Amino acid sequence: MSDEENRDRKHESNDIQIEKSPGEAYLIFIEMSNLLNKLKLLDYEDEYLIRWKMKALSRHYFAIQTNPGEQFHSFITLAAWLIQQSGHNFDKPQEFDDPNTVVSGILNQLRKFGNDVNFGTNKVKTGSGEQVIYTLNRLADEALKNKGFIWKDPEYTNETDEQDDEPDGDEPDEAELDLNKIEENMLRYDSDEDAEDENIMNMEALNKLNTMVNNKNLMTEKRHEEILESNTDANEWKLEVERVLPQLKVTIKTDHKDWRTHIEQMHNYQESIDDSLKDTKNYFEKLYDEISRTLEKIGSREKYINNQLEEPMQAFRNYQDRLAEIKETYRNRSTGINERAQVLAKVTSELQRVKEEMEEAGQSMTDGSPLIKIKKAMENIKSDMKNMDVRIGVLEHILIQAKLRHKDYIHENKDK
Repeated sequence: MSDEENRDRKHESNDIQIEKSPGEAYLIFIEMSNLLNKLKLLDYEDEYLIRWKMKALSRHYFAIQTNPGEQFHSFITLAAWLIQQSGHNFDKPQEFDDPNTVVSGILNQLRKFGNDVNFGTNKVKTGSGEQVIYTLNRLADEALKNKGFIWKDPEYTNETDEQDDEPDGDEPDEAELDLNKIEENMLRYDSDEDAEDENIMNMEALNKLNTMVNNKNLMTEKRHEEILESNTDANEWKLEVERVLPQLKVTIKTDHKDWRTHIEQMHNYQESIDDSLKDTKNYFEKLYDEISRTLEKIGSREKYINNQLEEPMQAFRNYQDRLAEIKETYRNRSTGINERAQVLAKVTSELQRVKEEMEEAGQSMTDGSPLIKIKKAMENIKSDMKNMDVRIGVLEHILIQAKLRHKDYIHENKDK
């Protein structure tokens, strides 16, 4: 055999090992149920739930992730309780403890018990999953060992010996059906192929039971036919029948958890749904017809109104176009009017200035007040000149007198 063939076979074997069966997805639920059974054996309702004031666990609590924080707290608290039940000291986790240290302490304790731990702390910190249930199961086993609990093998009764011990005369008639046997046979022959009639009584099993009962009835009839004469008294027979009659009545107590009551409720609900569906279906069909008719009427009215309003709408559109054109021309012309108004304002201001200048010039030409002022000024100047001439004459006279006096003074000094 070549190396390539060996390699191919190894790869095929690895592929086969990797592929998992569909039932392994439900293995985690079985392990969870086993964990609950072990906890009940440890009396966790009184020792754990009541004393530690914790919430009861459901069947799928650690199998399905619902609330990671709450599940993680329940996991570490239950693990601490199981370690204490196994005879070792382990403090109850508090609110402010480090999760990593608590989980590592639980896993170290699990290793001390001799169990394999091939996963990290992150797998357990989720509070649910296969690793969480594995850890709790191993701790529960150690707690049961510490309590002295031992799993015993099941004990099976030997049915052949019991049948041999019974006398032939008191042999029970197999034609009498036991309700428990019927249920066991129905569950035994229940097929999983019919998904719609799941957990319903298998007709094949009933047929087999009916055939078996009919065969036994035939056997008893043949046996009774062989007996030609009966030694029993009729009155005693009637008394025996009246005495045994109350015991022959089968009373079945209705249990809400029984699958038969659930099926009966399902059938009742189905019938009520079918009955109500007929009325509602008729009502909705009538409503659908009315809505469709009203929609058709609305569509026809809409078409009629559109046809009637087509010409006015076209005229309205034309008027709107004309109005837009007129607004555009008005806008263009209004801009020219504004420019011309500004030019007009400038021209009027310039004209006003020129008018004012002309008025001032005209007033100055017709007014004789300057001449009068000039004349008055000339008269004032002439009067001032006369006054000056008088003053000059007076001064000249004074000077002449002063010179004369000076000459007289000089002559007098010479004579002396």
